[in-house]
Amino acid sequence: MGTQQYASQDSQEIKLSCKNLWKVFGPNPQKFMAKHKQNPPSEAFIKTNHIGAVKNASFDVHPGEIFVIMGLSGSGKSTLVRCLSRLHKPTTGNIFFEGQDLSKVREKALIQLRRHKMGMVFQHFGLLPHRNVLENIAFPLEVQGIDRKQRKQRAMEVIDLVGLNDRVENLPMELSGGEQQRVGIARSLVVEPEVWFLDEPFSALDPLIRAEMQDEFLRLQRMLHKTIIFITHDFLEAIRVADKIAIMKDGEIVQIGTPEELITEPADSYVGEFTKKVPRGKVISVKAVMDEISEAEFSSLEKQGKAVMSDIPIEKCARQVLTQEPPVCVTDECGETFGMIEKEKFIDTLFEDSKPHSETEYVN
Repeated sequence: MGTQQYASQDSQEIKLSCKNLWKVFGPNPQKFMAKHKQNPPSEAFIKTNHIGAVKNASFDVHPGEIFVIMGLSGSGKSTLVRCLSRLHKPTTGNIFFEGQDLSKVREKALIQLRRHKMGMVFQHFGLLPHRNVLENIAFPLEVQGIDRKQRKQRAMEVIDLVGLNDRVENLPMELSGGEQQRVGIARSLVVEPEVWFLDEPFSALDPLIRAEMQDEFLRLQRMLHKTIIFITHDFLEAIRVADKIAIMKDGEIVQIGTPEELITEPADSYVGEFTKKVPRGKVISVKAVMDEISEAEFSSLEKQGKAVMSDIPIEKCARQVLTQEPPVCVTDECGETFGMIEKEKFIDTLFEDSKPHSETEYVN
């Protein structure tokens, strides 16, 4: 999963916030929204030939968090991220960046905000074909008006970060797909952004290169601790990188949660379909399957076998749980025992995805 475990706490600082955001396309979106008191029903879109690309989206993203937005093609995820970066102007609703309402920021100031505080990486690399690696990466700094010496120095630092030292003089056409994507990543990082937007950055790559780029992305995040909005349609990619995931359908956010929450508590059958083929052992933590124990139970269990940590995925202790006769003890981050795992419950959780589900099993 992502580099940190998300904890929902009102006291946490919020880097980016989206409140009741709508993006409507059609003849007169503003009038359409006003007529329906900013909350039009689904049938109204069809009658008036409007399209609700994003419908009433609300969420918060905290500093250093990887917030993944995912859904099928046409679900609205790319439109949403373009609204967050103000490449699209929302029809109604608010976007707050570090407490500042972006709807009240003038165009000139918004351009400066994008240039200095936002980094963007898209599915199609968009490299300048006539410029070499160094020049492509330094280009955002050139736009900012930074002198040649400074921008070369900063570009070389980022080139070293993404491992392209031996490709500095190469043109984009001389690079592999993975190398081109590294250039795109480096170019977005050279401005040292506060928020990093990545819209399906690896989907155009071959599976092997894609896995390598996911590794590279996580390595960079461990070093840089960026606040990241990451768009993907691939749930396996999402659970690998995310601290928190928002799943979209027809412009609406269906559910927001950690990868573990989406798998163990899907909001409806749509989310359930996304998650049912996920290797549960890689995502679900020991804490999710353990039972809390009493002092008496602890006394009888603490000498039986090796305890396991509560925050590890259950696949890492599967052999021990399945082969050890007494229940396995669970400890917290301080080494204190506070739970145990029963074999039967462990097996039920591990193989839950093989059971058939009906629509009535999901609660909205």
